Amino acid sequence: MTFSDRLAASWARSGSLLCVGLDPDPIRYPGPWRGDPEHTAEFCIAVVEATADLVCAFKPQIAYFAAIGAEDQLQRVIDHIRAHHPEIPVVLDAKRGDIGPTAEQYAKEAFDRYGADAVTVSPYLGLDTIEPFIAHERGAALVLCRTSNPGSGDFQLLDATFRPDASTTSPVYAHVARRVTERWGETGRVGFVVGATYPRELAEVRALVGDLPILVPGVGAQGGDPTAIAVAGASSDGTGLIVNSSRDVLYAGSRADDFADAARAVAEATRAGLGRPREVVARAPSER
Repeated sequence: MTFSDRLAASWARSGSLLCVGLDPDPIRYPGPWRGDPEHTAEFCIAVVEATADLVCAFKPQIAYFAAIGAEDQLQRVIDHIRAHHPEIPVVLDAKRGDIGPTAEQYAKEAFDRYGADAVTVSPYLGLDTIEPFIAHERGAALVLCRTSNPGSGDFQLLDATFRPDASTTSPVYAHVARRVTERWGETGRVGFVVGATYPRELAEVRALVGDLPILVPGVGAQGGDPTAIAVAGASSDGTGLIVNSSRDVLYAGSRADDFADAARAVAEATRAGLGRPREVVARAPSER
């Protein structure tokens, strides 16, 4: 089963476009856990259990674990998801991008060590650096395209001409979407990352990549509007999106006795704002 197959099954099972990001920051842990990185796995697993029936995917951000020396706890969290919620895909947010032999090692890290279903990758070094993530027998890549950070336009918005087809001039992010789709669009192993803060560009990328999956970070703390994102980016059947919310969900509550319930409440509200898959295509044309 390819990554796209797993996502399709997850969208159908959950009725949700929501992905919960796992970005553990010990200074924000609830109650007596605050400031103690030894409780990282417990914290993340509590959020997983509170939201598992509401999501289409989980997205652990590797930097938050690595910065506090908690790679073993990342493994525990992913192992827990695999054991208790095997139907939910895991996207490892690592933003890898390096030359072939090194990329092969990063692919082994993501898929063999951690057991992820997909990993975020940077296309800046070229298509050959993406290949190892897709060639891995259990691999899939979500390619950075139009990201949500304010400085993303420094390079992603530059007009570029692809040679030898000198007639095609468009922003760099559009070239990424087009070239990756042409190369791997039929494999079921590729998708894209487009920030929730840019719904117009999200709609443009959707037009370029057809029904391929798009990971959309930036809902919640970064200001992305769930409804606008669902309308702009849904695929032809109303799915196609992995809309991520991290900090708003994780840190919705600060007390040890209610943080998981608070996380669930925010996840429910975000999911409702996105709408259920396939309901999006039924909205009025003026909304789309």
